[in-house]
Amino acid sequence: MSRRTEADVPDLVERARAGEARAVARLISLVEDESPLLRQVMASLAPHAGLAHVVGVTGSPGVGKSTSTNALVGALRRSGRRVGVLAVDPSSPFSGGALLGDRVRMGDHSSDPGVYIRSMAARGHLGGLAWTTPQALRVLDAAGCDVVLVETVGVGQSEVEVAGLADTTMVLLAPGMGDGIQAAKAGILEVGDVYVVNKADRDGADQVRRDLRGMLAQGDRPEGAWRPPVLATVAQSGEGVDEVVEELDRHRAWLASSGQLERRRVRRARSEIEAIALTSLRRRWGDVGGHASLDDLAAAVVAGDSDPYRAADRLLESLGG
Repeated sequence: MSRRTEADVPDLVERARAGEARAVARLISLVEDESPLLRQVMASLAPHAGLAHVVGVTGSPGVGKSTSTNALVGALRRSGRRVGVLAVDPSSPFSGGALLGDRVRMGDHSSDPGVYIRSMAARGHLGGLAWTTPQALRVLDAAGCDVVLVETVGVGQSEVEVAGLADTTMVLLAPGMGDGIQAAKAGILEVGDVYVVNKADRDGADQVRRDLRGMLAQGDRPEGAWRPPVLATVAQSGEGVDEVVEELDRHRAWLASSGQLERRRVRRARSEIEAIALTSLRRRWGDVGGHASLDDLAAAVVAGDSDPYRAADRLLESLGG
């Protein structure tokens, strides 16, 4: 790595904070590529982050997440806010790159300097998010985005991970999808802050809303807790989207006044630190699978001379852990 490249980081950060899209793109590329400069980038961005409202957009496949995100961007821009979008796509099995390309689907905003849209590859990560998403979020936050929308892959129940990353989690459902409420029953009701029944012009939309409200009413919520609203939209036409933005803003205000915003962000930072530390440990240890003693330890477990916990302890000792 040349000295000139190293010296480019402060310049990149300064340009990104001024809203230059190419600088933002370069910084996120450094994140995705796990560049040796990443530590310097994060250190430079740290004093400028923490102001953006991070909104997770999640739901089962086919509910209209990209269309809804596109509509939300338009509504937020009409209110004068700068918007970042991280659209986490399924990964190509060949290149590891994003397949769906939400920047193409959100072409309405591609020429707007107040909008930055980036597709990121999930690269097989089961939670529906790329593991580098928290760092990419920090780039957009420090670059002056007022709201950052994180749209997840669309793989069902595993998408609940977005709740650990966002300040506000918006769960989308749609009528005519037999697994919609079933997915909600299986756990998605536990993570939503705002529920939206999209495609509300279709038959069955009112029933979906009633079912959702009924299930949410059964939850045991303490006094003063946030009570998630259930809204209806037709994202394709923009109907109901302004009301969604109002509820997102209302939840952001509640988070700040209740102290939950700080708690959620501390929890998010804790998870990020843990992930970075574990990644560093894996690299430090190298290929555990190729360690000379692993076969002997496995054979001892199969023979009943050891158990997997004792074997794991011995492997850690041999690795210096």
